[in-house]
Amino acid sequence: MKILFAAAEVAPFSKAGGLADVVGSLPKYIEDDAEIAIFTPLHGLIDVDKYGIKELENSEMWLTFGNQGHKFRLFMCKLPDTNINVFFVHNDWYFTCFKEVYPKWLDTRYEHERYIAFSLAVLEYAKALNFKADIIHSNDWHTAMIPVYLHSNYRYDDFWKNTKSVFEIHNLAYQGVWFEDVLDFANMRKDIVYNEWGVEHYGKVNWMKGAINYSDKIIAVSPNYAREILTGEYGEGMDYTLRMNQNKLVGIVNGIDYSTFNPKTDKCLAANYTYRTIDKKEENKKAVCEYFGLKYNPERPLIALISRLVEQKGIDLIRGAENMMKNSDADYVFLGSGNSDYENLFIWLSNNTPNIRTYVGYKADLANLIYAGSDFFLMPSKFEPCGLSQLIAMHYGSLPIVRATGGLEDTVVGYPLNDSTGFKFWRYDSRDMMQAVNCALNVYKEKPTLEAMRKTAMKSDFSWDVSAEKYLQIYNELAGRPVNS
Repeated sequence: MKILFAAAEVAPFSKAGGLADVVGSLPKYIEDDAEIAIFTPLHGLIDVDKYGIKELENSEMWLTFGNQGHKFRLFMCKLPDTNINVFFVHNDWYFTCFKEVYPKWLDTRYEHERYIAFSLAVLEYAKALNFKADIIHSNDWHTAMIPVYLHSNYRYDDFWKNTKSVFEIHNLAYQGVWFEDVLDFANMRKDIVYNEWGVEHYGKVNWMKGAINYSDKIIAVSPNYAREILTGEYGEGMDYTLRMNQNKLVGIVNGIDYSTFNPKTDKCLAANYTYRTIDKKEENKKAVCEYFGLKYNPERPLIALISRLVEQKGIDLIRGAENMMKNSDADYVFLGSGNSDYENLFIWLSNNTPNIRTYVGYKADLANLIYAGSDFFLMPSKFEPCGLSQLIAMHYGSLPIVRATGGLEDTVVGYPLNDSTGFKFWRYDSRDMMQAVNCALNVYKEKPTLEAMRKTAMKSDFSWDVSAEKYLQIYNELAGRPVNS
């Protein structure tokens, strides 16, 4: 069985969010059961020397979009510690000119052109390489054009006629919406795809709608999120289309790669530890406090937030709770970047409150140290398809404080239930969030309860071994192979 993954970002080469972690990890765990190829753009930020990325011979290819030709080249390396080929689509006009995966302030039409070009290049390069995939696994709106191309331009192509399509929704909020003239750029026939059973959505092209309609299977990144997006509250205007395709929809909790996120071996930490030697975790708390200029106090809990600073992540609740945080018996460290208003809020809090500190930006080594050094991990998300941060935090013994939505509801067992691994609140409200925080602060004083929760959290199994088996079942089913093979 051959599986082709297509994604805008793939860890460790390029990363802006959890999508990169999924596409960079899942293939490792199904490598023994399938021949895999991963396609991603060659973004300008990717270190080709570090990963040994080389251009393939005679890889130059010209593709026409609208009435203009574009030159592409193809580069390749192995996914680290695997035998999986990762192919990088090179184009100076759309990808290598940027030092970010998702550059800010891009013209929307241009952004659509980027991923239309990438999606078509993936299909054409796979043909050139004779990689006749049984399954193409596309991710989010950036590669939602691939199922649409398979349905339209390639519907009578002998090479692709037996290929099945899996489309994964990592975040339904970003759907890829533009005017219908973008179909002319994509060289797609409007009479085939531009209708309510295709890509047309309220008079515009919606790439994610097309992928939902044309894919053979739709995967949401947690079971609860799969249920939520069928409702008007979380469906982002796509709930009707999803309900029409509900028979194809399944939710699978993403895993994390414990070889990467492991407090026992993590070289970013001040001291390594396991659930059996959890007392060593305090050395990391000391290091975090020193880094951020906070006074270390073993009786004073440290609460962390590591996040993209966007509305989805519940940053508005922090704005509403800033006085309560300032007066609470805890210290806070925030790490992230995103919306400039939220960045400015965090900078202001860091400069004007004695117990809140902020690093605006992202540093992977600092993030890991914060996971290890914090006592609690705050995720007040407005919605959260799956969430990986809470899984990492639990494995490092930092108990999540989460709003019970999406994957956060699926993965965190709220106090005071048996086998609790964190704390939950339900209403999207600053006071409710602080009630959960205060509950955590009370538990911090009860050391036996705190230690038991930490050990339970660290022993929770959210490895890819469990999730990958569910993905493999879907691939086998679509490819017509025995499900248990």
